[in-house]
Amino acid sequence: MHLLHRKACDMSVRTAPPLALPARTAHRRVTAAGADVFYRESLPDAEDAPTLLLLHGFPSGSHQFRRLIDALGRRYRLIAPDYPGFGRTREPEGFAHTFDRLADVVDAFTDALALERYALYMFDFGAPVGFRHALRHPERITGLVVQNGNAYEEGLSEGARDFVALTPDAPGAREAVLGLLTPQGIRGQYETGAAAPELIDPDGPLLDAAFFDRPGRERAQLALAFDYKNNVAAYPAWQAWLRGHRPPTLITWGALDPFFPEPGARAYLRDVPDAELHLFDTGHFALEDHLGAIAPLVADFLDRLPR
Repeated sequence: MHLLHRKACDMSVRTAPPLALPARTAHRRVTAAGADVFYRESLPDAEDAPTLLLLHGFPSGSHQFRRLIDALGRRYRLIAPDYPGFGRTREPEGFAHTFDRLADVVDAFTDALALERYALYMFDFGAPVGFRHALRHPERITGLVVQNGNAYEEGLSEGARDFVALTPDAPGAREAVLGLLTPQGIRGQYETGAAAPELIDPDGPLLDAAFFDRPGRERAQLALAFDYKNNVAAYPAWQAWLRGHRPPTLITWGALDPFFPEPGARAYLRDVPDAELHLFDTGHFALEDHLGAIAPLVADFLDRLPR
């Protein structure tokens, strides 16, 4: 009986599907535009694997892409930096936290890594950073993956418009911004609109909150909040770039996003009619609870891009 049982087990092992092993991920630092930039980089199986630069959003950091890197990093080179004011990146004293400066750091970061051709994954703050980068280096961009990264007026909810209108001297402005950085405020941004919040890892919001407790982070986030209106002013330039370059574009969007609602996703089709659009029944952090649907879309998209 023991021998028969062992043979049965051996047969089941031979016929079971192979395990989908996660990618190996390196955690590194590089100096870029005076900042000590922390980044995550997958180590793909092939040396010539296509590259995807992952640009994170607010209130998160490169850690938000950990599961996507695990899922796709053996097949593609995925690189996710932390911006100054986020995660583990350290910036020099007196660093001006504006979206222009964040893009300067990303420009210098890609130069430091000698990246020549890559697609951009733009989520939330990743859109204003990524579009600035794309306008400066259009020859490098093979395609865009846009996940709840807004570039259109109709993609701003009423709450987002109120946020954009904040000025440093307005009563209650500072409190409104800092309220988004409390553990409760961060958790709400992850869960609002999600049909199954139990699928969202609660450690993500806690990690974000811990990073925002670091010295200088409050000043950085206030500065970026009050600078956000310059992103809205730049929307026409970004739209013109999309019309002029027509980059291959994949849009994956949480349709119940309280900040950037569904019309912002559909608006991209005006300027990039051939864009591929997928809407999901969730909120702002669509990747948190829809990784299983989004990752295959990203893989298929990357496989179709020119090298």
